[in-house]
Amino acid sequence: MIMSRIEAPRDDVTGTLVDRLLTGLPSEAVLTDPDVTVSYANDMASFCEAGTPAVVVLPRTVEQVQHVMRTATALRVPVVPQGARTGLSGAANASDGCIVLSLVKMDRILEISPVDRIAVVEPGVVNATLSRAVNEHGLYYPPDPSSWEMCTIGGNIGTASGGLCCVKYGVTAEYVLGLDVVLADGRLMSTGRRTAKGVAGYDLTRLLVGSEGSLGIVVRAVLALKPQPPQQLVLAAEFGSARAACDAVCRIMEGGHVPSLLELMDRTTVKAVNALAHMGLPESTEALLLAAFDTHDPAADLAAVGALCEAAGATQVVPAEDAAESELLLQARRLSLTALEAVKGTTMIDDVCVPRSRLGDMLDGIERVAEKYSLTIGVCAHAGDGNTHPTVCFDATDPDESRRARESFDEIMALGLELGGTITGEHGVGVLKKEWLAREIGPVGVEMQRAVKAAFDPLGILNPGKVF
Repeated sequence: MIMSRIEAPRDDVTGTLVDRLLTGLPSEAVLTDPDVTVSYANDMASFCEAGTPAVVVLPRTVEQVQHVMRTATALRVPVVPQGARTGLSGAANASDGCIVLSLVKMDRILEISPVDRIAVVEPGVVNATLSRAVNEHGLYYPPDPSSWEMCTIGGNIGTASGGLCCVKYGVTAEYVLGLDVVLADGRLMSTGRRTAKGVAGYDLTRLLVGSEGSLGIVVRAVLALKPQPPQQLVLAAEFGSARAACDAVCRIMEGGHVPSLLELMDRTTVKAVNALAHMGLPESTEALLLAAFDTHDPAADLAAVGALCEAAGATQVVPAEDAAESELLLQARRLSLTALEAVKGTTMIDDVCVPRSRLGDMLDGIERVAEKYSLTIGVCAHAGDGNTHPTVCFDATDPDESRRARESFDEIMALGLELGGTITGEHGVGVLKKEWLAREIGPVGVEMQRAVKAAFDPLGILNPGKVF
């Protein structure tokens, strides 16, 4: 890598930047070969511009991150923090001439405490790796995005990720107790605590969760854990319409049930999953609802929910017989976005969350949008939260279809706001939804959020062009 750095043409600015970085980083942590750095230019979002980074750095220590930020501040160079780049909003996309700060090498689990029920981790720890590690101690880290086998805890914190279990256990923000954060000028700040409760000062920890790398670089996190629950069992209910499935969701929640998972897949998604993985899901259904319980008597809970599904018009209700069958159904749900991408080759994945009571209106509206623009739009949803993922499938080589895809995406976001919802439940704003954030929070909200940004990052070098 040293040879490629020397041979690569350098302008004076880039050369000075690289030389300064190398005074505090090993040569293998500083990547300048354009054929390599281009692979760090963007995350998994469509229709999001990405620039060309000047350099990619892969630090392994807090001190190295501090050195990067001090260098960036001294030279006024923008810094784009990255995890595994599984994001869906363009928040990790490079800007021209930036330092891409990839944190994937900071991947140590520093502590697991069964007594305090916490884990202390570096940002590059993969979600699934942490989950399996705490399971060995009889503990449970609930947030589980669909990309949990790849996504990192730092990325989860940056976008305030959710997952399949949010209906019962909540989202990432509810599990981040404290953070160590390197600020734009290289200073190290600690926020929060490792105690079960604490209200000392402003809650800067919650402020940083979901800030998409625009306020500071998370280098350590204290995460809350729960006792590992019993093995969950899953029920699958088929419906003749998405509206009926949404009615069942409302009945389940109104009835006081607390499922560990309540997920919806529409007809388009079911067919796509079958085409990709040959899972034998029922393609005659208009909507498939998956409900799970991890209680001490899940069969009784599933029976009660099954009755509510039948009352809402389910054409068939099938409880899983064991954990293996349950896991197969969950795997089908986790494959949804990958399967939809295979339909046309490219997808735009929306992330609109509405009140549960308006979920049926949201799905009906999405169907109208698909018809209006003559597009395939599949919907999978964290139905128990009202969080929908309408996924527009299109051919990126077809300019007209690409235009219609973008217009349909915007129309779906507008629909979500009309129904009292939000433009993003868990994927973040990034580049993709900057204009829509201003519509949702209003001019005063934008003014106050920009003031917060200026307090943390007065030079505007942290992830510029994102969120606002």
